[in-house]
Amino acid sequence: MRYVSTRGQAPAVGFTDAVLGGLAPDGGLYVPQAWPQIGRDEIAGFAAMPYADVAARILGAFAGDEIPAAEMRLLTREAYATFSHAAVVPLTQIAPQTFIAELFHGPSLAFKDVAMQILARLYDHILGRQGRRQTILCATSGDTGGAAVEAFRGAKNVRVVAMFPEGRISEVQRRFMTTASEGNIACVAVKGTFDDCQAILKDAFQDQALRQAVDLAAVNSINFARIAAQAVYYFTTAAALGAPDRAVNFVVPSGNFGDAFAGYAAQRMGLPIARIVVATNSNDILARAFASGRYARGAVQATLSPAMDIQSASNFERLYFEGVQREATETARAFEAFGKAGVIDIPPGALSAMQAVFQGVAIGEAETVRTMVATLNETGELIDPHTAVAVSALDHVRLDGPAVVLSTAHPAKFPDDVAKATGVTPSLPRGVTSLADRPERFDRLPAEPDTVKAYVRAFADA
Repeated sequence: MRYVSTRGQAPAVGFTDAVLGGLAPDGGLYVPQAWPQIGRDEIAGFAAMPYADVAARILGAFAGDEIPAAEMRLLTREAYATFSHAAVVPLTQIAPQTFIAELFHGPSLAFKDVAMQILARLYDHILGRQGRRQTILCATSGDTGGAAVEAFRGAKNVRVVAMFPEGRISEVQRRFMTTASEGNIACVAVKGTFDDCQAILKDAFQDQALRQAVDLAAVNSINFARIAAQAVYYFTTAAALGAPDRAVNFVVPSGNFGDAFAGYAAQRMGLPIARIVVATNSNDILARAFASGRYARGAVQATLSPAMDIQSASNFERLYFEGVQREATETARAFEAFGKAGVIDIPPGALSAMQAVFQGVAIGEAETVRTMVATLNETGELIDPHTAVAVSALDHVRLDGPAVVLSTAHPAKFPDDVAKATGVTPSLPRGVTSLADRPERFDRLPAEPDTVKAYVRAFADA
């Protein structure tokens, strides 16, 4: 299995190099040279298999012969043994033909754990085999950083610098990062937005001297292994609801578009998916793009669903590349222009291809709150604001067949907002109740790429 850059100016690489590299040297994102295929009989069989074994099969399809099947099974079984629910991603029915996939039973109570726990083990496996030590630079809008810290804390071959926008994530989200005491973890509060953090990350990866000096790596959703790992729960939930004999719809609360693109990846692998509804908050760049054909950056607005407060969705480049029939020159032109002007007019053919799969819906704050209250009153389920955005989106679309809402975070990660909306204060699950009592450790830096890059180099040298 080989991986190519969406911008076409980097050589094709294997799975392990794509995982360790994260961003391609030409600034593009890695995608498989050809999408692996999973047959109908095998998809049906996933309904009776443990989650870890389905993960081993899907990830194995992307790894090819670089990681033997038996080793991949050991890695996935170890990764998903860290989850508090035996099903890993259980389904809860909230209405006729409507289900919630609970993606928050991992160590940091967010869907990022599903990918990060296996990614950490892949890194350990690959780096140990190669005798290397890497520095991971991570930009988070709330959950990626906590998941990365939980997955990599204490790792022998990996150092992690986690950036987050100061004052724009919840206290619980912050504490999942800043209370880590291990010496291989550093946390940085950036005085800016998540988009500023993401821009710093991209600048760092385009600095070849820094990349070489600290052996820089990324575990954000630009890392294709994250996409591959998230595609797994599309297969398991669809199989549980009757796939491949009937197509399933998915409703995805989205900011950086990685989770939704994982559904596209599953569809390209053969999973019958009818529609993927991309639910955004008022930071609606994706909803506007799918409706109008214009992908235009706006000012980031702070909302109740901070992990979605993004106006530049990195993984959209992967979908654009597919939409223009893998014309790398066109993709490079479009996203280099977007970096300067903040706008792309999607070609009509590419837009039609996107709209055949995706539909965008933007949800305001008042509707988010109403949905949290209504869901609790009508089903007894307490949901977080991100999940509420996706549940709200169901009222704005017409879908045939079952719909699965991806619930991306435990409500206890946003206790103040959930309590204010519903009158119920969610409690932290056992095992993380001491979070509030642990001392925090982090540094504050301006949203300046050179300042952050100097910090990363000093941390790696130390």
